[in-house]
Amino acid sequence: MTDRVLVISPVHNEAAHIERVVRAMAAQEHPPERWIVVDDASTDDTPRILRELAPEVPFMDVVSREPSPDLDAAPDRLALAAAPRAFNAGLRVAGTAGFTHVMKLDGDIELPPSYLRELLAAFAREPRLGLAGGVLVEPIGDRLVPIRIAPDHVHGAVKCYSAACLEAIGGIPECLGWDTLDEAYARMRGFDPRHLPQLVATHHRPIGSADGTLRGHARHGACAYLAHYPAYWVVARSARVARRRPRAISGAAFIAGYAAAVLRRQPRIDDPELRRFVRRQLRLRVRREAGAAVMAVLVGRRPRRA
Repeated sequence: MTDRVLVISPVHNEAAHIERVVRAMAAQEHPPERWIVVDDASTDDTPRILRELAPEVPFMDVVSREPSPDLDAAPDRLALAAAPRAFNAGLRVAGTAGFTHVMKLDGDIELPPSYLRELLAAFAREPRLGLAGGVLVEPIGDRLVPIRIAPDHVHGAVKCYSAACLEAIGGIPECLGWDTLDEAYARMRGFDPRHLPQLVATHHRPIGSADGTLRGHARHGACAYLAHYPAYWVVARSARVARRRPRAISGAAFIAGYAAAVLRRQPRIDDPELRRFVRRQLRLRVRREAGAAVMAVLVGRRPRRA
């Protein structure tokens, strides 16, 4: 069966970037079968730019999300899961019948021409790969700086699902932390989520810049609580986050977001199977990392041969 890709792009106030995103998609060596761009209540020139470019891209359809008073007036759209809401709105327009893969692409991500071709080749090589995407670089001054990411995590901005995986996990949840939950459910259902280092896309708006970098770290801390990640993992994770700019404060913001979610008693994902799975996976990861650390110490103490 020929690969047929559905791409859905929730966009909100992306006038500064959307033209290069559209032109990069139009230049794909393996173009998508259909591309639904969901204008998510933009207040800038994004809708106008999309209307002007649409005749040049035959596989692109532009739709508008219905107004949502609670979301449109919110100071933190990401906390209210604006992106997955818009993604699911696009999915309802297109449906999934006949597509082999479904991809979420943000409106500030510029793909190289070979991106979709190489991505589909990776799915073809690895039957268990159910969720994949490339790595992102950001233009900082005159340099392109890579965004660090865990090996088994995929950036929410470029997530691509096999149709079988998306069906097995029940779609994308419309909640904070959706891009962590989908990967946990994928693993539970026997699929591997993983980013592909050979695929590099350009992210034209630094992570967290839309609502503030520290707010973004706090939001990620809240996500950890909602997905049932335990406190010891959050402390360890915050130490890594603290290395990011602004240094130290970033780690504190991550913990503060987790703590705030605890104090507010935010509703967590009500799925005992998921909770057990997440906790079991974390214990296994801790054991592997501890074993690797011990081996590193033992190897380091070996006497050198003459």
